[in-house]
Amino acid sequence: MTILPDYHHFDGLGWSTGYLCNILAHQGVSAPHTGKPYTDVLLMGINGGICAGYFAFDYEGYDPHLHFLTRYPFDEQPGAVFERLGITMHVQQTTNAQKAVANLLNGLARGTPVVVWGDIVSLGYDSHPISDDYWMVMPFTVYGCDLEAGIVNIADRAQVGLTTSTDSLAAARARIARTKHRIMTIEAPRADKLPSAVEAGIRACIRIFTEPPPFAPKAKSSFGFDAYDKWAKLLANDKDKKSWAKMFAPGTRMFAGLTSSYRYLETYFTGGHGARGVYADFLDEASTIVNNPALKDVAELFRACGSAWDDLIAALLPDDVPMFREARHLLDRDYALFLTGGNASLAERRQLNDWMAALRAEAERNFPLTNAQAATLRAGLRERVLALRDAERRAITALAEAVGVTLADPA
Repeated sequence: MTILPDYHHFDGLGWSTGYLCNILAHQGVSAPHTGKPYTDVLLMGINGGICAGYFAFDYEGYDPHLHFLTRYPFDEQPGAVFERLGITMHVQQTTNAQKAVANLLNGLARGTPVVVWGDIVSLGYDSHPISDDYWMVMPFTVYGCDLEAGIVNIADRAQVGLTTSTDSLAAARARIARTKHRIMTIEAPRADKLPSAVEAGIRACIRIFTEPPPFAPKAKSSFGFDAYDKWAKLLANDKDKKSWAKMFAPGTRMFAGLTSSYRYLETYFTGGHGARGVYADFLDEASTIVNNPALKDVAELFRACGSAWDDLIAALLPDDVPMFREARHLLDRDYALFLTGGNASLAERRQLNDWMAALRAEAERNFPLTNAQAATLRAGLRERVLALRDAERRAITALAEAVGVTLADPA
């Protein structure tokens, strides 16, 4: 058995920075401006902070869904926070399953938690049923592995420790070729790089709103302020095949569009409020680190954006439609149970999934909105999206002014 007896760090929430937050806390690393562990909020801001990205998917055999991105970056690779803070990464990857286990155990034997890439669904504590056609590879932290008992100890978004079996971990690690059996251990950040790292993170956030994304320059219409314009257009233009009137037409398709939008905005480990409240907290902390009081004023603008996000999110599943109200409560309950209960809440979370499936079936039989009422709901969403766009533009413009970045004329 190899387990780190003093591991008790479960504060990391975000996909991109949660594992880094937890491991640095375990290492006893303190941020120079507080003397306390680096927070997930600070690491999130350094990594690039927030974004806006509109991505709707409609695959044959599946309900359509909208995944609107609010935190940046958003893939499974180590983000810019590592380079910006001078964090050394020791990455190992092998095609040999036995060697993969040895690499993991050796890392733990050195007294350090290990970052592991694997399919979250295969680990068994996600309430989504394991299937051949659905997977999601992300990094998470392993802090214990008992081969004899067949148990692995994991820190992954939840506020409590999680467990999986050694067989499930092996399957999860082997799921995708590009990350197969990959692990990583890390060293402490360089404290002297913190101010420049904060500034670089802020500038990256401004760019993702105002310039073509460097990783996908042809996708500019899906990012930043253009993402809000795209969403508003698709809510209003009934003739576009990707419009909400067609892609998320009244019935199960609209139910799926509304619930998926809510899920990814509010209960996808964003911190809620479109992640804008989290980013405002980062700017408050950043103002001290870089000695720029103007950032505190900008933080209040982002809190106002968070309120605009709350208005939009509430309008997705409004209280006055019982089916939508119940769906929202199920999504909120599922999220809260995972965060606070982990594995122990799995049975209840699966029951919530069953209830959500029953609601979907009811939406197919007896959708609660007429076509006219659905159009009214879409129009209300459009108004909120445009209001949100304007609030975000004010906040990003003020942020650019605070750090001396000149923005191109939006016209």
